[in-house]
Amino acid sequence: MVALIGRLRYAEHRSVPEIRVHLTGRAVAVSERAVTNLLDRYDELLAVALADDRRLRAALAGQGRVILAIDGLQPDVGHEVLWVVRDCLSGEILLARSLLSARQKDLAGLLSAVKAACPVPVAGVVSDGQHSIRKAVGQVFPGVPYQLCHFHYLREAARPIYEADRHAKKELKKKVRVVRGVERSAEGRDGPEAEAIRGYCSAVRSALTDDGRPPLEASGLKLRERLGAVSASLGRAEEKGGSPPNSAG
Repeated sequence: MVALIGRLRYAEHRSVPEIRVHLTGRAVAVSERAVTNLLDRYDELLAVALADDRRLRAALAGQGRVILAIDGLQPDVGHEVLWVVRDCLSGEILLARSLLSARQKDLAGLLSAVKAACPVPVAGVVSDGQHSIRKAVGQVFPGVPYQLCHFHYLREAARPIYEADRHAKKELKKKVRVVRGVERSAEGRDGPEAEAIRGYCSAVRSALTDDGRPPLEASGLKLRERLGAVSASLGRAEEKGGSPPNSAG
């Protein structure tokens, strides 16, 4: 549970209320205060894991260099930002620290701490291109190659495709709004046909909420694929002698 909450917070950038909704969807009864407390426990465990200098030094020494990735995570507006410095080659987190601001001075101190503790040379740095990060990198690692992270680069390059995909998804959603009316037709009914109707409607609703993560996954194309699978299943059921759910009632 603690690991899941940590992943939802820092990997998927979800807020405390969003984490609670996700957990209740998994039939876990939990309050927002409990989620906050569990996040505190996650941060404590992460700090303990990162404090194992011997294990980290041994892991980095074998590869002879590191490529740093730095990013700030702020799921809730107004809260401290958790800054994470990670080695791209090993996947190891080298430092994680909450800061009240993202000024060059603060970020330079963060990177200086990593530089002092790292047993191997820093061969490169990757970030989202934030101005204060670029200046801090130049201050702490002069002459070290620096570049925009691949995800942000692809996101900007794919923006026109993303906008077209988002519009396509919006239009697809309009076409399946009738699912609620189909569900009503099965309310209070028993039997295989009513059960099939509810199952297909559930599949459609699940497809509508299953978003992709641009730029590597297109939500509109993903929705089209899933709705196409539902439509194909309905077609096979009709060929076997059944009636399509939207005509039941």
